[in-house]
Amino acid sequence: MTAQAAQAVATTAGAMEHVIDVQNLTRVFGAFRAVDGISFHVRRGEVFGFLGANGAGKSTTIRILCGLLAPSSGQGHVLGYDIMRDLEKVKPHVGYMSQKFSLYPDLTVSENLDFFGGIYGVPPRRLSERKSWAVEMSGLAGQEKRLTSTLSGGLKQRLALGAALLHEPEMIFLDEPTAGVAPAARRLFWDLIRTLSGRGITVFVTTHYMDEVEQCDRIALMSRGRIVALDTPANLKRNALGGVLLNFECHSSIRDVREKLSGESDIMDIQPFGAAFHVVFRDQEDPCGAFFEICRRKGLDACDISIARVTLEDVFITVIGKVER
Repeated sequence: MTAQAAQAVATTAGAMEHVIDVQNLTRVFGAFRAVDGISFHVRRGEVFGFLGANGAGKSTTIRILCGLLAPSSGQGHVLGYDIMRDLEKVKPHVGYMSQKFSLYPDLTVSENLDFFGGIYGVPPRRLSERKSWAVEMSGLAGQEKRLTSTLSGGLKQRLALGAALLHEPEMIFLDEPTAGVAPAARRLFWDLIRTLSGRGITVFVTTHYMDEVEQCDRIALMSRGRIVALDTPANLKRNALGGVLLNFECHSSIRDVREKLSGESDIMDIQPFGAAFHVVFRDQEDPCGAFFEICRRKGLDACDISIARVTLEDVFITVIGKVER
């Protein structure tokens, strides 16, 4: 095999591993650009997270990718299907769990699963097996005749996941699936997500919880319809701020702190952090000492200055804050 042929095979193999691949994806509603020219890919078996404020474009992107909404422009493929031409062909191969529980409260557990199995076109014999799996996975064995309205938030959430997986899709979209659910139930739900990923099912999830974002293989930060950062959680914490994160205490307000420290080239961002403050400071040999000298010169009573451990919350606040400002 020639080197050129080998490269072509490698390129094809790599492309097959991308279950989502979009370029300049855009969706407009009148004059409003809900999704504004985003480009990214998602690998098979990956847990890919979308993080952003309400209205950032996360849900619109998901609706496009799972075949519920046509894009205005751009290019892309989901599971090999062209999202501009083959939108309807995507639907049978993906699962979708919306922000609000998609179950019918006045139906029983079993009736809900029958309904969704029919929507997904699962054959009756196979549906019986898949219902048993969904009930067991949801922790509802023996409660099949229970009205869904009587279930706790955590049980509804797991049942909704089971319903979205009845037809054994290759990938599943979860749009803020744990909103309003107790922490213990959220942990159990994420155990299920990691299990699905381990079986080769791709998981595309939006969430507002930073502890959940930490469990994603890669995350994209969205703001005003655009992706403003995309990498692994570890790399974002290491590189996204562009400097070292300092924690300090001060009796002044955030407004006074920003006014006094404005114009300092070594200071890239300042945010309140509980009763203290976080500042992104240019990395250097002694950042704490250098920052203290700036505060002293500016008449700011900063104390207890220390290097802080960067969290994804810091990354989100700093990166999104810069874009919004």
